[in-house]
Amino acid sequence: MRHHEFVGQVQARARLSDIGEATSAIRGTLQTLAERVPEGLAENLAAELPQEIGEYLRQNAQSSGDGVRFGRDEFVARMADRAGMDRPQAAYAARVVFEVMGEATQGRIMDRLQAALPAELDVLVRAGSRGELPD
Repeated sequence: MRHHEFVGQVQARARLSDIGEATSAIRGTLQTLAERVPEGLAENLAAELPQEIGEYLRQNAQSSGDGVRFGRDEFVARMADRAGMDRPQAAYAARVVFEVMGEATQGRIMDRLQAALPAELDVLVRAGSRGELPD
């Protein structure tokens, strides 16, 4: 998936008003994710995404190794602050970003991502734009 297609999918599915909002949602989600997951996983995920989007992960990858421990509420709060969104909108936009990310990577790295996160964050990753968990 190319950069413009990724951003366009996020914009359309999250019903954001413009590309700038979609880019903010992507950046906020991936920078926050990079803080939470091990550095190597952030790098592997970044390599599977369009270069411009992967940079958001690389910029915030934790050099300490295992990532900072925080749950869903803190993830959404951090993402909301970065994206300039309220928390309900940020939670939905993050779900959309994860959904598009799964499609862009054809699921290759998403299993490892889900395994690295606690259950409360895994739900955010897997719920998608419809809020439904896959079987």
